[in-house]
Amino acid sequence: MHILAVDTTTTNGSVAVARDSLVIGERRVDSGRSYSVILLPAVTVLLADLGLEVHDLDAYAVTAGPGSFTGLRIGISTVQGLSLGSCRPCLGVSALDVQASRIVGESHTLVTLMNAYRSEVYAGVYDATGEPSAPPAVQAIEAVLDRVPAGAAFTGDAVAGAREKIEGLCPGARFPERSAALAGPLAVLASARLASGAGGPADGLRPFYLREPQFRRSAE
Repeated sequence: MHILAVDTTTTNGSVAVARDSLVIGERRVDSGRSYSVILLPAVTVLLADLGLEVHDLDAYAVTAGPGSFTGLRIGISTVQGLSLGSCRPCLGVSALDVQASRIVGESHTLVTLMNAYRSEVYAGVYDATGEPSAPPAVQAIEAVLDRVPAGAAFTGDAVAGAREKIEGLCPGARFPERSAALAGPLAVLASARLASGAGGPADGLRPFYLREPQFRRSAE
């Protein structure tokens, strides 16, 4: 099974292809330009590099949130279009789950922290196998650390800026280094879920928001 995975939740976008749960190609997407302009060309180049055509793909996966609202919309709509055009299933996966999957086994407790701005983080807490041990949340990092035991392992783009605070509030905290690109681990995680019967048609794909988008009302 060939799966194309797309991640546009942060500024470190990427696309990847996995074959039978093994990543065979990955390409970074420079978000210095709009994802709406560069995402599909990146997919085209990646498939060409691997000697694959769109009809060789069996399914699609996308990080459905949390993250950049604009990035999410572009990534999800792109995967929906590819899924509809090829009549292949697609699957949305939490970016928090994907990041936790990269540090499985590093500690008895795994914590994913993504920058949510407004002095808050998107947070996920997992057991040693990467299974959620608490619902994901958006909150101040101090509130997250209040519920995390000593010796937890941390990952995500909000960790570096909060490392001193984490070390002060979580004794023995671990900080395994991982690539910022998520499409590869997304492809692996999605492969297992799709093999278990997850996924579905494009119209069932929805963004995963922990904070609702803020739309400015008209003066009227």
